[in-house]
Amino acid sequence: MFIGHFAVGFAAKRVAPRLSLAALFAAVALADIIWPFLLVLGIEQVRIDPGNTAFTPLDFVSYPYSHSLVFLVLWGIVFGSLCAWSVHDRQVMPIAAVLVVSHWVLDWITHRPDMPLYPGSIKLGLGLWNSVAATIAVEVPIFAWGVWIYARATRARDASGRWAFLAFVAFLLLAYLADIGSPPPGVNALVAVGIAGTGVLVLWAWWFDRHRIPVV
Repeated sequence: MFIGHFAVGFAAKRVAPRLSLAALFAAVALADIIWPFLLVLGIEQVRIDPGNTAFTPLDFVSYPYSHSLVFLVLWGIVFGSLCAWSVHDRQVMPIAAVLVVSHWVLDWITHRPDMPLYPGSIKLGLGLWNSVAATIAVEVPIFAWGVWIYARATRARDASGRWAFLAFVAFLLLAYLADIGSPPPGVNALVAVGIAGTGVLVLWAWWFDRHRIPVV
């Protein structure tokens, strides 16, 4: 999933109002934040294979350290501990950890069987991406649900909090639809867009979330 991960991050603001939306997004996208760096190091592998599924042209050959269930549990514990330390609240630790692990669950739903439980394990996946229509029918409502919860859990305190939030939502939807089935020019371009794009989105979320107030 893509916007499905962001939906979970949006919705989590209701249960973890002390955490910045940027931290919540970093949690749900942590697997994809780590992954490009492991590709650069040659530790994990991806192949551009148009037609691999109807929704994406990527063949995720090997990514046991960024995307396996066991490693995401470990990454979740580490990330959750950092979040708890940053806001001086131990209660946010399990929330952030679960958000990290949620990435595996959503990818298991959408990916063909390429999601490992642990390095060297069998690979699982329900293959929702084999149908573009089914993927959109599932993921867009989930995204709308997450955005709705965030909008109800916070309120804008100025124009930036209102319009930057709406622009972010619109951008994600447009990028999501534009990317369907479009192969990147190469793995290096994929890595660059992955690192830069995720960084920009997290910073954007940090900015508009600062201009919104949690509704108690």
